[in-house]
Amino acid sequence: MNKGFATDNLISKKSNKKIISNEPQGRLISWSPWPPANFQTRYPAFPFVLTILIIVIGQWYLSLLR
Repeated sequence: MNKGFATDNLISKKSNKKIISNEPQGRLISWSPWPPANFQTRYPAFPFVLTILIIVIGQWYLSLLR
C-alpha cells in the first residue's frame, strides 16, 4: 500500500535533477571568498560607480583639509 507515501522511484528522480545555469560558478579570484564568479555579469557598472565614489569622497576629504 503506497497510498499517500512517496515511492522510491519518485525520490530518486527528484534527486537526480541538477540545476544547470549559464552563470559561471565558483569565485572570480580563486583564493578569495568574494566576489563570486558571476559578479561582473550581474553588476557591470560596478567599476565605474566605485571610481566615481572614490573621486567624490576624495574631493570631499581634500576640501575638509583646507
